[in-house]
Amino acid sequence: MKILAIDSSGLVASVAVTEDDNLIAEYTTNYKKTHSQTLLPMLDEVKKMIELDLNTIDAIAVSAGPGSFTGLRIGSATAKGLGLALNKPLIGVPTVDALAMNLYGTDQIICPLMDARRSQVYTGIYRFVQESGNEAAAPASLPNAAQAQAFGEVSYSLKVREPQCVVPIEEIAERLNQLPEDGGVIFLGDGVPVFRSRLAELMRRPYSFAPALCNRQRASAVAVLAAGYAKEGKMVSADAFVPEYLRPSQAERERSEARKLAGAQAGDAMMRKGTFSKEKKAIPEESGG
Repeated sequence: MKILAIDSSGLVASVAVTEDDNLIAEYTTNYKKTHSQTLLPMLDEVKKMIELDLNTIDAIAVSAGPGSFTGLRIGSATAKGLGLALNKPLIGVPTVDALAMNLYGTDQIICPLMDARRSQVYTGIYRFVQESGNEAAAPASLPNAAQAQAFGEVSYSLKVREPQCVVPIEEIAERLNQLPEDGGVIFLGDGVPVFRSRLAELMRRPYSFAPALCNRQRASAVAVLAAGYAKEGKMVSADAFVPEYLRPSQAERERSEARKLAGAQAGDAMMRKGTFSKEKKAIPEESGG
């Protein structure tokens, strides 16, 4: 199955093409330009680089959220436009799940952190579980070939311990501290530099931070999860696809707060008017002399 994957949910813009177990191309940038400037040129560059006929794509995978509202809308619009033009299905992949997929096979607890502003993070808690092969886990220090020879081939699936959500950094740290199992936590995502010092104050179990090669969004991770979803029939038409924002945008919050304020002011005005009318009625009329 050939999949074109797009992730523009955060600061990173990423495009990838996979076919079955092969990553054919991936283009990822983490720079100050906006996704509206970079995403389509990146798609065009990948298309030229691998001489891709878009009609040969079986499905279009896109990071479905949460994340930057603008980024999600750009990615969603791009994926929907391609899906409609090519008559191809879309596969929405949860952003935080795809981030966790970057750390495939680790025996540590995985906690992606995306900066959601307002002292909050988009986050979740994940672990990889061995699905096949020898039940005895090979030491991580052994090279891959030695692991396979000594213990047999194994495969892992991503298990969601806490589904993606938007919470204060203090809340996710406390959930991690209260997990019953042993083991350290690996943090990754653009929320790490924002909350790194706060984590040092909050965490009561061992933790580490993912290195640069796997600590941000990658479209290839979106594609890998999408391939599994496709086997389960989790595809939708381009018309039906809707991003998952998890909370209202800043503009929507401001409009809601403005409506509440206007309603409160109108209520106060009505109360003042009613009080004035009662006071006016209470003043006795002077009799003529």
